[in-house]
This record gives sequence, structure tokens and C-alpha cells, in this order.
Amino acid sequence: MLRTLYVCAGRLFERGLLYVGTDYLSHLLWDKYIEFENSQNEISRVAHLYTRILQLPIQQLDRFYSGFKNLAATHSLQELQSPEENEAAAMAAAGMQGLGDASATEPIGTLEGEGLPKPEQMWQDTSELEKFMEIRDSLYKAAKEQDGKIRDFETAIRRPYFHVKPLDDVQLANWHRYLDFIEKEGDFEKTVKLFERCLIACANYPEYWIRYVQRMDIEGSFEYASDALNRATQIFVKRRPEIHLFAARFKEFHGDMEGARAEYVLLNSGLAVGLVEAVIKAANFERRQGNIEGASSIFESAIELEKSKEESRTLPFLFIQYARFLDEVAFRIEKAREVMRTALELMPLSKMLWETAIHFESFHQGNKAVDYIDSLVEEATAPTRHDGSQVLSAADREEISSIFLEFVDFFGDTQAIHRAEARHRQLFPFRKSTAESKKRPSPDGNVSDRSKMLKPYATAQATTSPAQSGPPVYANGQTQWGGGYGPQAYAQPQSWQQAPPQPQVQSQQWNPGYSAQQGGYGAYGGYGTYGPPQQQAPPPQQQPTYGGYAQTYAPQAFAQQNYAQPAPAYNQQQAPAQQGYYGYY
Repeated sequence: MLRTLYVCAGRLFERGLLYVGTDYLSHLLWDKYIEFENSQNEISRVAHLYTRILQLPIQQLDRFYSGFKNLAATHSLQELQSPEENEAAAMAAAGMQGLGDASATEPIGTLEGEGLPKPEQMWQDTSELEKFMEIRDSLYKAAKEQDGKIRDFETAIRRPYFHVKPLDDVQLANWHRYLDFIEKEGDFEKTVKLFERCLIACANYPEYWIRYVQRMDIEGSFEYASDALNRATQIFVKRRPEIHLFAARFKEFHGDMEGARAEYVLLNSGLAVGLVEAVIKAANFERRQGNIEGASSIFESAIELEKSKEESRTLPFLFIQYARFLDEVAFRIEKAREVMRTALELMPLSKMLWETAIHFESFHQGNKAVDYIDSLVEEATAPTRHDGSQVLSAADREEISSIFLEFVDFFGDTQAIHRAEARHRQLFPFRKSTAESKKRPSPDGNVSDRSKMLKPYATAQATTSPAQSGPPVYANGQTQWGGGYGPQAYAQPQSWQQAPPQPQVQSQQWNPGYSAQQGGYGAYGGYGTYGPPQQQAPPPQQQPTYGGYAQTYAPQAFAQQNYAQPAPAYNQQQAPAQQGYYGYY
């Protein structure tokens, strides 16, 4: 009776190890099994369990290795080996001895009259024990190396059990990376085990079921693939459309056409009514079977079903896909045009439908469709309707008109282009041009618009004064700019030169006190584009700042000049280098 219970318990442990014995966290089950065998004083069974564990890269592998070494240190080789192993070792030892050896008649393993092991037997036992331990050590090293490769993947698994709460992206990505690693190793059993572990925690994610089926199909195991697909479509993710779409394609690939059709019927009749992808794939499936009428009926049924819904967002896509199917697959151009016209009458506020209709006609008729498309655009861009119904937004109407401008530029004549542009200007007179909005910015985004203005003395030879490293300043601290605006003005010559005869502006050297009489750019009548000379209020007196120099010279008086007329040329010595706040206009 006790023996029967022992056998039943051992079978139960083995059944559990069959399912989870290679899991990274299976050490708890192994501990219980070892504890059970120790309670029955089955040392050889315990040693055998340690040998099996040392081949597995599981958690706490080092602890099991230490336990095995302690077991080997406290028991003999005959106790560690199973009876079958001991019998095989004895037969091998007997075979190595010669049949004619006189000592063969003596008891094996003892000295005559003393009952002690022979020296030869002692050496043989030591050698066998070393070989026994060496084999286990090599198993442990290989498992430890594998453990180092998968440890990061295993520690990143925070929830190895199933829960309705979604997993975070980190754990989902970790499962994919772990599966990639195991698949590259090429071990089929390890791959199946890891997929089954993954699908415990990720049972609600169709992507892992799809990956499992695809991998088993690649490995040539159709039974495993079919079993996983049935579990996914009938139990775990049976209400997810993507798994049924995959199942339909999988069954079609393996020749089960009725099964594939049943999956599409399930999707379009109850599970995912109005799903555009399901409708398109079902119609294409019927097309591959040579049933064009059946494919068209699938589109028409889906359209009629969506018409019954208020403000359906799927209906425009269905119309467009149906027209495309009739045009490109069934080659029924007139039927496709009729479908597009019906869609526009039913949904005149869909910009996508208007654009599709324009592209459809331009593709098929080109310059022959200019008048027809012009009528479509005129209807689409109308700001009001005769029946007072709602019209497209101004942005949508302008975009449609712009599309027609591009079309008519390709295929229209001069009169058609003129009509299209005139209508566009009339309907959208103050709208910004799309070409202007697409203009690339200047590479030097920090340059002011003033630096792009015309410079009268751009042709003059520019020499930089070594005494001036920055822009000159007024005596009151205001920055004094040269004849040009921006950084180019720094390079203007500081010597007194007569201006070219073409401009009406005479370059003059002027003292700081001049700013109290006239200031600003508008005081010079020679700049014709800036308007006539105007008197401006003098700038407020401030202390020199930002590089202003202290005034260490006596102001010089100059006669008042009339800037409206050319002044006589005169020469004057160059100002001293420290007087850097004289500019050049």
C-alpha cells in the first residue's frame, strides 16, 4: 500500500515537471520533489534529480549545485548511483579482469580474511567518482552559461501569470525579444515551452497567438499551429477581429476555403460589422475564387448596412473602395463612375469623395474630362446651395479648387485655365497662397528685413578701420549705423570721401551736436524711396553705453549744409582713431 502511494506521488511530481519543469521559476517544484525523495531515503533518486536540475538554466541553480556537492561528499558512489548503474559498473569491472586471473574466485572488492576493499577497487571507485562528478560539473557549467544569456529576459518578466489588467509596454517588448532569442537558437522544444509560458501572461494579446501559429507553421508542425489557432479563435481572443482575419488567411493558405469563408462571414455579419478591412479582404477572397459578383455583393451589402447609420464615418471609405474594385479589378469603369456619383449625392460634405472623383476622372479621361471636372469643382466649391443645405468649409473648398487648378494646368487650354483662376480669385480673394506658405525660410533667419533693403553705396570700395571693431555710437550712447543696415555697415570706410555723383546725398562728417538738430533715417532727402525729408524729435540725452567712448575733445562747428542740393567737394583729414563714433552715410 505504501509502495503504491509512493509510486503515485512520484508520477504526480513527474507530471508537474513535464509542464513546468524547465521554467525559470520551477525551483519550488524541484525542492518539493527532492524533499519527498529524501523523506523516503532514496539517495540515488535524489542524486538523479540533482543531475536533471543541473542541466536546466533555472533560478537558484547555484544552490542546487551546492546541495549536490554536499550529497556527493556524504555518500558513496554506490549510494549515488541507481541499482541499474551499479550493476552496469560491476559488469564492466568484471569484464576488464581476465578470465584466467586467480583472484577472480575471491570475493570482489575485499581482501582475503579482512573484509576490506582491495587497493585496486579503491582506486577504481575513486576514478569512477571523479568521472561521476566531472560529468555533473560540465552540465552545471553549460546550464550556468545559458542562465547568463536569459537572466535579463527572465528578471524583466514581472507578471508571469494571467490577469485581466493590461501589461505595460516594457513587458510586452521583453516577451518579443525573449522569443526572438529562443527562436534564433533553433531548439523546437524550448521554443514551444517559451511560447506556452508567454501565452499565459499574454493570453489577451492576439499578436502573440499569431506569432505562435506562424512559428509553428514555419517549423512544419501544422498540429501545433492548428491547436494554437483554435484556442485563440474559440476561447481566449475570440472577439478580436484581427485574429479572425489571420485565421481566414491561414486557412485559405492551407486549402480550407470553406473555413476561410466562414471566418469572413462571422466578421461581416456580427463580430465586426462595417470594418473596412474585413469587407475588402472578404471581397478579395471571393475574387481569388473567381466570384466577382460575390465580391460586389459583399461591398453592396456593407454599404447598405452603413446607410442605415447616422453620420457613418465608414461609408465614404466603402464607396471609394467599391469604386476602386470596380475600376481596377472588375474593369467596369462606368459602374465605378456611377458609384462615385451616388456617393457624392448622398454625402456632398465629404471632401475625400470630391477629391477621389476628380482624380478618378483625370486618370481615365485626362483633357477630355476638363469640362466635367469643372462642373464637379463648381458644385463642390459653391459657397451656398439652392436648397439651403450645408456646404463644405472654406478650407476644404479652397483645397479642392487648388487641386483643380493643378489639373487644368496639365490638361486644360488657355480659356479653361483663365476660368479656373478667375473663379478661384473670386471665391478666395484673401486666402494665403499655398506656394507662399511652402516657401523655404532664409538660411540666415536672424537677419533683419532692413539688411535686405537697397544699399546706395553697395558699389563703393569698403575698407575697415583698424580702430573700429564694432558699430560706431552716438555721443548719447545710441548706436550709429552706416550707409547700409546690418552687419555690412561695419565695413564702411571711415575716411572722408566724396560720394559718387549719381546719388543726391553728400557724405558728411558731423559732430555729436548735430543729433540735436536732425536725426533718423528720414532726415536725408537723397533716399528717394524713404520719402521727403522730415523733422524728427531729438533723441533723449543718455549716458554713453554699450561701447560709447568718453568725450575728450572740443566740439567742432560746421556750417549748416543744404542737403537738398549737391555740396561742393572738400577734403579733410581723417579723424583720430579714438573718435570711433563718427559714422558714414
